[in-house]
Amino acid sequence: MRFVEPSREVLAETLLAAGPGANTLCEGWRTQELAAHLYLREHNPRAGLGMVLKPWRKATEKAIAKLAAESSTPEAYAALVEKFRAGPPKISPFALKAVEHSANLAEFFIHTEDVRRASDRWAPRALDAEYSQALWAELITRAAILYRSVDLGVVLVNASGPRHVAKRAPVSVAIIGEPGELLMHANGRTGQALVSFEGQQDAVALLQTASVGL
Repeated sequence: MRFVEPSREVLAETLLAAGPGANTLCEGWRTQELAAHLYLREHNPRAGLGMVLKPWRKATEKAIAKLAAESSTPEAYAALVEKFRAGPPKISPFALKAVEHSANLAEFFIHTEDVRRASDRWAPRALDAEYSQALWAELITRAAILYRSVDLGVVLVNASGPRHVAKRAPVSVAIIGEPGELLMHANGRTGQALVSFEGQQDAVALLQTASVGL
């Protein structure tokens, strides 16, 4: 659980360094839309519901667009990022440490990379071994859902040794990489994840065009 707060700090600093109007890997979102999303999911219960339940999705999208538009100047954008950095209110479910860990550990890592990797020039971060292990643990709890639409077996291979069968099928592909890179791939950032593949050539080609993530 101790990795969530440092991850929040890194994400906030990454957003501030990029500034408003910068590209992200989240389709249709600039940095201010991403910052609005991060703030609203912890501070606005109705908007948070729309991030997981389809009937509320349009209302959530409107709320994000409105807050992003209000945060397009450097000063307003910086203020929004600082509100996100301050963390959830005490009455929010996100204030519970167990909930915060489950909901935010992977979320903060992925969105930090969504900002970093949208640039033409980026390099993978050197992650603490315990932090990488925490990301691996989060990944394997969700892997079956994230690869559910792939018509293949999927085996995730941690570069440090552990393996996890995300999906079973007669034909499988192994995806190999550091935990953070595997997490990026599993969450749909397939073109920006530094992973390699082992398997039949046609199976690997099918995986590379498959829909991955939520």
